[in-house]
Amino acid sequence: MPIESVSVVVLAIVFLAALARSTFGFGDALIAMPLLSLLSDANTVHFSKPLVAMVTATTAGLMLVKDWRSVHFKSAAWLVLSAAFGIPLGLLFLTNTDERVVKAVLAVVVIAFSVYALWRPNLMVLHSDKPALLFGFMAGVLGGAYNTHGPPLVIYGAMRRWPAERFRATLQGYFVPAALLIVGSDGLNGRWTRNMLLHFVYSLPLMIAAVILGQRLSSRFNPQQFIRYIYILLIGVGIILLLSSLSGR
Repeated sequence: MPIESVSVVVLAIVFLAALARSTFGFGDALIAMPLLSLLSDANTVHFSKPLVAMVTATTAGLMLVKDWRSVHFKSAAWLVLSAAFGIPLGLLFLTNTDERVVKAVLAVVVIAFSVYALWRPNLMVLHSDKPALLFGFMAGVLGGAYNTHGPPLVIYGAMRRWPAERFRATLQGYFVPAALLIVGSDGLNGRWTRNMLLHFVYSLPLMIAAVILGQRLSSRFNPQQFIRYIYILLIGVGIILLLSSLSGR
């Protein structure tokens, strides 16, 4: 398939998504999916989800390979373990609840919490790994139901007051296995297409560049700035979730 058949717009969206993850540790899917859904090409919309899953797995994997020494392994292990128990419950919710209502409630909670954390930052601090069980479980429930793992994990990491490098690396300790499971499921269910794989191959250099650039950007933030930007980005995530629930997408 010739290079002309690869959408430059899709590659640009992939770069922006990978840059967000490499800078802040999350947010790629919540940036990529709404932008890709705006494209009129039906074929692109069809392969958006498996492509974004591959981008998440690859970007998170590149970050983890480089920064594995910064991972807080105990927290990452508790998050992954407790999420494994939450995912089946999330799948049950998927068949018994209205997705729009759950997304709207989650959006309001994320926005309200983030606004409060920006207003009273000194009250939002965790000093123990134990709450990771609760936050990981909530991430598993939301991930199993609506593929929305991020908000509980990001809130937990922000409340631990980790420096940017540890925050980003530890979150990838969760996202890598989660994303690989999604990628494998997509492959087994026949969602991989030649066009999707072609876009993925051409986006690899962009993902590598995004990881390098994102890490340089995050290193420029002091800890207080980084946490503040995390909560601001969470407010954006909440707004996207709210709009998604209202539109029914």
